[in-house]
Amino acid sequence: MTKSLDIAVVGAGPCGIAVGAAAVRKGLSVGLYDKGCIASSLVKYPYYMTFFSTAEKLEIANVPFTIAGHKPTRQEALVYYRRVVQAHDLRVNQYQEIRSLEGSRGDFILRSRNKYDLLEEIRAKYVVLATGGFNQPNFLGVPGEDLPKVKHYYQEPHPYYDQEVMIVGAGNSAVECALELYRTGARVSLVHFGNSIDKGVKPWVVPDINNRLARNEIQVHWEHRVESISQESVVITHVTSHEKKEIPNDWILAMTGWSPDKALLHDFNIRTNPETGIPDHNPDTMESNREGVYIAGVLAAGKNANKIFIENGKLHGPRIIASVAESLGA
Repeated sequence: MTKSLDIAVVGAGPCGIAVGAAAVRKGLSVGLYDKGCIASSLVKYPYYMTFFSTAEKLEIANVPFTIAGHKPTRQEALVYYRRVVQAHDLRVNQYQEIRSLEGSRGDFILRSRNKYDLLEEIRAKYVVLATGGFNQPNFLGVPGEDLPKVKHYYQEPHPYYDQEVMIVGAGNSAVECALELYRTGARVSLVHFGNSIDKGVKPWVVPDINNRLARNEIQVHWEHRVESISQESVVITHVTSHEKKEIPNDWILAMTGWSPDKALLHDFNIRTNPETGIPDHNPDTMESNREGVYIAGVLAAGKNANKIFIENGKLHGPRIIASVAESLGA
């Protein structure tokens, strides 16, 4: 087991990197641990995605995010967050999954499994959970969801050319996915339990999707839910009349959102509100009910993942480090 760190950060996404950078700037020893790569949640985004936020709002640790356009792409963001890691010489342990936590404030032991499937122990005085909200999809919970034709994330349209594709949902991901697939030559339908696209859809996308729906270029089934999925079709049901429809189908793209990793919260003995899913924490310091264990980023939003983004989750890092530094007398 290596020498004790001041802080071990579980998660190496933008908000975890913000914690690490703030720790380095304060002169504290810190290590980041992620079961995937750096900014792995962004890797799962569509290849050609453009952020809603401007580059300035995504900046962390005073490292300029300079781009030619007004809003950054997924690829530009990945390059930027690697640059932040390099600029602060952050020790990021990629493909190392934290499995358990023992000890108390000032002397924690984290047990992990690395990419070679070897067990390792890390000792740290304080721990920060910044595992993000892109860990587990919100499943439909219907028969057939385990078929290979059902996908819970989307990256590019090409594989769906000349295919019958049903998209579940009406938020940003669903709408942008539907438009890309339509323009690539897929036969696209949209199913949603509501009666319109979500209010949070990017305003410059709204006229485009509304026009496609009005012209019936993208089929839409408002106030319906998926009931079952088979190899060649999907059955949907109206939410009030319960009338069923069977629709020929090749692929299901369930753009129903993702949830944070609740297993670690439970394993770390961090209480969560059963209704909101928000972990028990002090919003001024981000310290959880377990002394010495902090939370950062979208994890603090519980079930409402649209409440915390990179642009406000990055602010948790300095807040956490101020609390830790005060405890350490640094």
